[in-house]
Amino acid sequence: MIAPFRAVAHPSLCDVMGHLTTRYYMAMFDDASYHALNAVFGWSGSDAEATGTGFVDVRHELDYEAEVRAGDLLEINARLERLGGKSVTLVYNMMIIGRDERAARMTAVSVCFDTQARKAVGLPADWRAKAERLLQASTQD
Repeated sequence: MIAPFRAVAHPSLCDVMGHLTTRYYMAMFDDASYHALNAVFGWSGSDAEATGTGFVDVRHELDYEAEVRAGDLLEINARLERLGGKSVTLVYNMMIIGRDERAARMTAVSVCFDTQARKAVGLPADWRAKAERLLQASTQD
């Protein structure tokens, strides 16, 4: 499991019914993805400008499972599920701390991206090696 991202469901992030609105689920999962991509590849958002290599999301599948209310403390953990030639699939679980409930689960496919050429590129060899070690370790747990 990849180190978690933590957040708070502030009242300002909730809709008129008092629960976290859809737009902020995606914002939290997006923030968590930066932490996950760093854990998997050692990449950070500032690397996109410095190296010209980043990631683009090409697919999200999101299941809502439990209501998140204003004031809930949240933890999003990630698991590397698949490593492709140019892509990575990560599964994220948003947990409600204190209630031990999964609020949502998102499966995301992200593609390695050349920010200058604006096209998909293969994962660099050093990133792939790091990710393969992580994938191997997760299957042995």
